[in-house]
Amino acid sequence: MKKRKVPHTFVIVFCCILLAAMMTWFIEPGKYVQEQVNGESVMTFYYQDQLPEPYATEFHAEPQTWQVFSALFKGFEKQSGIIVFILIVGGAFWIMNKSKAIDTGIMAFLGFTKKLERRKWIRKIGVNNIVIILIMLLFSLFGSVFGMSEETIAFTLIIIPLAISMGYDSIVGVCMVYVAAHIGFSGAMLNPFTIGIAQGIADIPLFSGIGYRLVCWVILTIVGIVFVLLYAKKVKKNPMISVVYQDDEYWRKQKAEDGRQETEDRRQNSNRPAWWVYGFVTAILLFCAIRFPMTTLKIGHSATLLPLLPIGAGLFALVGFFALRKGVPYFVLTLLFGTVYYLVTGVLGYGWYIMEIATLFLFMGVCSGLAIGKSASAIAKLFIEGMGDILSAAIVVGLAAGIVIVLQDGGIIDTILYGLSKSMNNLGTIASTEIMYGIQTLINIVIPSGSAKAAITMPIMAPFSDLIGVSRQTTVMAFQFGDGFTNMITPTSGVLIATLGVARIPWEKWVRFIWKFILVLIVIGGLLLIPTVTMSLNGF
Repeated sequence: MKKRKVPHTFVIVFCCILLAAMMTWFIEPGKYVQEQVNGESVMTFYYQDQLPEPYATEFHAEPQTWQVFSALFKGFEKQSGIIVFILIVGGAFWIMNKSKAIDTGIMAFLGFTKKLERRKWIRKIGVNNIVIILIMLLFSLFGSVFGMSEETIAFTLIIIPLAISMGYDSIVGVCMVYVAAHIGFSGAMLNPFTIGIAQGIADIPLFSGIGYRLVCWVILTIVGIVFVLLYAKKVKKNPMISVVYQDDEYWRKQKAEDGRQETEDRRQNSNRPAWWVYGFVTAILLFCAIRFPMTTLKIGHSATLLPLLPIGAGLFALVGFFALRKGVPYFVLTLLFGTVYYLVTGVLGYGWYIMEIATLFLFMGVCSGLAIGKSASAIAKLFIEGMGDILSAAIVVGLAAGIVIVLQDGGIIDTILYGLSKSMNNLGTIASTEIMYGIQTLINIVIPSGSAKAAITMPIMAPFSDLIGVSRQTTVMAFQFGDGFTNMITPTSGVLIATLGVARIPWEKWVRFIWKFILVLIVIGGLLLIPTVTMSLNGF
């Protein structure tokens, strides 16, 4: 019997666009309008033919037909920032990979872990298990504290080679970074993009209820780590059971080629250009440290003044000097670690987003190319090769955005939200809370942006929670869980599609792997909401 072939990811995404277009023919368009009632601002829903002026004139929704094709163009426009980010980061890493720095670092790290196995208690736990736990804890914390999301795209390119070298597959690498960060994002304590916006709209103290959120974060992170450890153990025992075993041939081939070329490349690399790069970068970092001696590090609602740029400049000057004495790949590795340090500093201290992060990685890539003695033309050629290698990942991000475009142009997103909210009438507090959670989960499939969804749903859900006797804090938590879990599976999430693209994991194979775990997280989220209704919790 001939095995049924799974359609290409592009085909699956386009089928989702067609399904969204069909829905616009059967669901009446409508819009939520912000109005003043008794001196208070409320969100009122109107169907298209009932809209008051000036909204009736401005709102132009119609069933979608040929727009399924124009939605692709609009999708590329909508996600242009992430698309350019992917291309720049892909090109930058392609340049850096020519230095074999990541491979050198991974081999050194694995050599260090082998030495640790001499300790009995570490050998009993397993060094690889400790590595997975520590990396996942770190990224989960990043997701919880400052809402790390887009940043995981770049880190995926670093961690997957490590996972392959440890005997796992690319899925384990993605889980260590992307899944961990989004588990933290879902059970966030201080995420300004979800909790901050939602609590502000709900008119409750910013980042209140952090105690119970900390408990939720710990529970969800432990569940995530256990899930990944169990899967990693199975793949380590039998690599053939991995759904991406054939797809990982790219990473295994790259690892084998790197192993053969490492010694030769290290011999060929002259230290002289790297010393010039070291001096240039150190001078820039010292200039920035003098100009900005103190950085206001913002974590949640608190702010701390720290000399982060001087510390970074000093560490780079010191570590870079000794790394260069050891070899050019170690210096390029120092550039990578310096990039990560300034990325975290920029995000937490200066409000950086994808433009600044992409610029930072581009600078890292150019410096890496110069350090290994490449000419400007050679660096440009490598950069173009890297962008070409990652192009399919960038394209699918634009395609997936077309799904949301069709739903928006068809004017049915608010109608779907209105219909779901009506289902909560005349129910108990626990049932109403769970339905709010279910609504947020369903809406997140078509509106993966947390801040956008908070702006649409919280003005409706917060007053409604007052009527049914549910805390507004509970409503925020229902939004928080509903916004987070399905981000790891929905094709409308640009970050997910981009991460899978750079990891070379087809979306349909990712769904086969992750769907059961997502269901477990959704159930746990529903259970964690019950105490917010039945118990007296601080801030609820």
